[in-house]
Amino acid sequence: MPTFAEMFRRLISAEDRSRAAKTVEVFGWLILAEGTSVVLFPTLAVWLLHLPPLVEQAENYFRLVGLLVSGLGMLYVASGRLNAEEFVFASLLDRPLVPIAMAILWYLDIIPGPLALIFSVQDFGSFLWTLFTWRRENS
Repeated sequence: MPTFAEMFRRLISAEDRSRAAKTVEVFGWLILAEGTSVVLFPTLAVWLLHLPPLVEQAENYFRLVGLLVSGLGMLYVASGRLNAEEFVFASLLDRPLVPIAMAILWYLDIIPGPLALIFSVQDFGSFLWTLFTWRRENS
């Protein structure tokens, strides 16, 4: 079992990674940036997504979602940089389900259409990128 210091060095240097792991890292940086921008600038995110203005409590919940998305982004970044092939595979099981979940949430009028669409396109597009890269490497 590697020590914390050894794992941290691997995280910083990110050597000998697969191309599929790099796609996971890039996706992680993207959602980390999105989540951070929601935490810091929720009204800008609302404006960009053409969402209705938020009342104070809704803005706080929106920031909480941004925090959770940022945490997920950090998990993707770390897993990609550490070449965690099992995580890469697990992400191939998770990300194609996002458009289905978003469609259901939109249909039930829980989230607005623009938000459902942007999450669906982003997750499914990155899923395809990782899948095709992973298949090329493993064929």
